[in-house]
Amino acid sequence: MRDVVGLYLNPPDKAVVLCVDEKSQIQALERTQPMLPWGSATSRVSPTTTSIMARPPCSPPSNVLDGEIIAQCKPRHRHQEFLAFLRHIEANVPDQLDIHLVVDNYATHKHPKVRAWLARRPRWHIHFTPTYASWLNQVERFFALITQRAIRRGSFDSTADLITKIDRFIHTHNANSRPFVWTATADSILQKLARLCRRISGTEHSIVDSQ
Repeated sequence: MRDVVGLYLNPPDKAVVLCVDEKSQIQALERTQPMLPWGSATSRVSPTTTSIMARPPCSPPSNVLDGEIIAQCKPRHRHQEFLAFLRHIEANVPDQLDIHLVVDNYATHKHPKVRAWLARRPRWHIHFTPTYASWLNQVERFFALITQRAIRRGSFDSTADLITKIDRFIHTHNANSRPFVWTATADSILQKLARLCRRISGTEHSIVDSQ
């Protein structure tokens, strides 16, 4: 956790810090009664789904990155798709910059072919979020945003329509994007977790600070 938070608050020089994750199993659903919330008045029009792979630049308060999102919709969620997305990033980040990538512990991100690809590229540095702490990955904030504003309230007559509307939302977002700014320190997060444990159990819990 300290490793990831340290990247947000004090990123290294001559490097870009990126958060990457997949939002999988997004279903194309059409509202039969658009004025009502999702529930019995909906019907599934397509058994297929899509996954979004996205990365927003992380930004400390002094960074000038604009918060633009790079995203791709893929029909499956495997190491092949993840590798294709890494190649897309590799082609779009200037050669003189190191790349620090924040990802979760999902098996796709640790596949032998992914590890081999990264090993051949010394400018890449991978930072895994702790287990059950994917919320440390700033891309989750964007996924919450697109879920609230586009997917949950949307009506889609096909998977192609779903992807088109996702792409349109991302294009609109990027036209007026601002970077996500992380302000919480590792110590403040650990203190908050300790208070939560005390409220839940009524007893003091030890929180191991793994560095």
